[in-house]
Amino acid sequence: MMVDPTLAEMGKNLNEAMKILEDGGKASDPDADRRQFSRSSIPGPLQGDGQDVASILQLVQNLMHEDEEEDKPSHRRMQNVGEQGHMALLGHSLAAYISVLDRERLRKLITRIASDTTLWLCRLFRYESGSAYYHEDDREGLLKVCRLVINTRYEDYSTEGYTVLNSRQPVIYQSATCRPGLGQHLCSQLALPLSSLCTVPCNTMFGSQHQMDIALLDKLIREDVETGKLPLLLIANAGTPGAGHTDKLGRLKELCEQYGMWLHIEGVNLATLALWEVSSPVTAATRSDSMTLTLGPWLGLPAVPAVTLYRHEDPALSLAAGLTSSQPVEKLRALPLWLSLQYLGHDGIVEKIRHAVELSQQLLEKLKTLASIKTSVEDELNSPVVVFRFSQETSAESSGGSVEGYFAGEREVLDSLNRWLCEQLAQLVPASGVDIVELEDEGTCVRFTPLMTAAALGTQRCDVDLLVERLIELIPVLNCTLRLRLDFREEVYRHSALSYIEDLSWPGLGAVRYEPRVEELTDSKRKLEVEKINSELLVKLGDLDADLIFSTGLEFGPEKDCIFIGMATEDLDVAELVDTIAALGRDIEENGRLLENMTEVVRKGIQEAELQLQKDNQDKLMEEGVLRQIPLVGSVLNWFSPFQSTVKGRTFNLAAGSLDSTEPTYSMKAQTGGLVSPETPTSSAKRLPGQRLFRREGAGGSDSHSETSSVGQAEDFSRERFPQPTTPSPVQDEAVSVVPESPEIPQVPAEPEPTQEKGEVGTQEKERQPDGQDAPVEETGR
Repeated sequence: MMVDPTLAEMGKNLNEAMKILEDGGKASDPDADRRQFSRSSIPGPLQGDGQDVASILQLVQNLMHEDEEEDKPSHRRMQNVGEQGHMALLGHSLAAYISVLDRERLRKLITRIASDTTLWLCRLFRYESGSAYYHEDDREGLLKVCRLVINTRYEDYSTEGYTVLNSRQPVIYQSATCRPGLGQHLCSQLALPLSSLCTVPCNTMFGSQHQMDIALLDKLIREDVETGKLPLLLIANAGTPGAGHTDKLGRLKELCEQYGMWLHIEGVNLATLALWEVSSPVTAATRSDSMTLTLGPWLGLPAVPAVTLYRHEDPALSLAAGLTSSQPVEKLRALPLWLSLQYLGHDGIVEKIRHAVELSQQLLEKLKTLASIKTSVEDELNSPVVVFRFSQETSAESSGGSVEGYFAGEREVLDSLNRWLCEQLAQLVPASGVDIVELEDEGTCVRFTPLMTAAALGTQRCDVDLLVERLIELIPVLNCTLRLRLDFREEVYRHSALSYIEDLSWPGLGAVRYEPRVEELTDSKRKLEVEKINSELLVKLGDLDADLIFSTGLEFGPEKDCIFIGMATEDLDVAELVDTIAALGRDIEENGRLLENMTEVVRKGIQEAELQLQKDNQDKLMEEGVLRQIPLVGSVLNWFSPFQSTVKGRTFNLAAGSLDSTEPTYSMKAQTGGLVSPETPTSSAKRLPGQRLFRREGAGGSDSHSETSSVGQAEDFSRERFPQPTTPSPVQDEAVSVVPESPEIPQVPAEPEPTQEKGEVGTQEKERQPDGQDAPVEETGR
């Protein structure tokens, strides 16, 4: 068989490029090492001689992995680009190569590619007699369909333009659960006023709260017709973006036929049309006028276009609307999809979709057995989307009293806990592909959509089992934290120096701030003092041997200069925790005051010491006489008639800020009067060996369980999210040693030569001082 050498070279280059970009390998060129680009040496302007393919690919690889050290590998979801992905990428290269063929060969080739792909998709998704439009933006197909409907309903639109719309204003109807911003995008692209967009609310009394209210839709259409407006198009969902629910498509189709409207359907549940057994609500989508399919996420194909299937008999209007093109190159958009569909085959495509649906059913069955988990699934037998959330135990009792509605802002707290739960599950089981979804009625939920993620992440049944195991381990932590929040708030209120911070968005025990007790400070100084104390307090709490996580809170949170406590366990002693926080904060405040007053104390003490030294020197001079001051005569006189001075030494006590005599030191051979700072009151004496802080004895939880469970991993993740500031620890009272350095201090007069008795005393002064005593600074005339 004859092989085009260009195609063979293209496939070879693609394989080599994928190896370099995916595996981080080297180029096959032996000189590639010397042409590697470092992050700091990437050139800005173009090089004069150009570069080869291997060098350019190496540059692309460096740019792709530029922040690899900063990003955590467990947090990133890299798509598994398998062989079918390589076929899709090869399609883009082939499209560029095919576009240079002569016009006749190009026309025949693109006609074959477009017709084959359209026929396969229409048969695969049971959409008979349909045409296909391939587009990169998944909203572009709906936009072209709107142009087609406008051209169809307004006969003079091609000649008169938008002036014909003034006679009867067109109206586009969409569900309240449609993608955010979809209707506004259509109006802006079609140059229609926002009054042409009508959002239909969902059911409030009967049926799913995520389905369009058909009775209300009928009423809105009749009102628009009576006011002279033209119902143009209805956008329905076969799998809402949030909860994955499907509108009653059969009833909506009948309503559209009644008023001559166009029915467009989109949603992830359209993928189930390829299965042998399809639920009846989704089957009705085959009767729609158009629908949009996103095959890339469903099948794990990178960079393949979305497809909009539609039915229309007038090719001229389709050409005017942009659904078809006379440019051959634009029709090559289907080439990556054409290659990928052939590589997977019918059975491969159906198997991928079936596997995703089975994963959803597997998770749903396991979630039904968990008491604290509520699910929001429309069709329990065949739903590819599972939405669940943590909900408090209605039958549980705790020390905090009743759980159901026991504090204000319960909805916000549950939302924050569910947000934390989703983050932990996504970190612990990255192959699950769970994400956060905000629903109007349910609040914050965890969503599992394997149709959109399983093919790319390679999700398997074992990943679902692991997801449930991690969920079971995290549920007790959520229940305990929810029950102990009230106890924590009440304990904080018992301490006048602590302020409870109400932050409902924090997923944890709560937040507290230590307030200094000095009231004469100005607002600016008080703010700085609060910031300093709480910063040092956070560091001290982080150094404790405890399972709790202390942080500064959310990065963009409203509360600052406070301490946030993370998730709690069953055996947490809240009273001991709050008492420890208050005691540490009090110690930091007192130490800070001591350091602030130390400068003034030392200054006054030095001044007093100078005066005392001058007085002692004068008294000593008067006692010894003038003859003893003469160098030679004084030595001889002291030899024959030793003189013992009555002037005693002085010590400067930094803690008391006073001058004391050295007589007790000489007599007792030890320093006295030292102040010892009281230690932080904790229950360390009451704790058992190996027991960590803030644990109650005999509690339901055990140390071994907490250390082996995934809660430790989850708390490590919290440490990564909320880094703690590295503030230096304050100086302890018993370790204060101040050495004043002032150029204004005069030199102390020289001490006369000591006698033998004084020499012995001096030796005694050098003895080691006992621990826990203040080290006095001796001020003497000697």
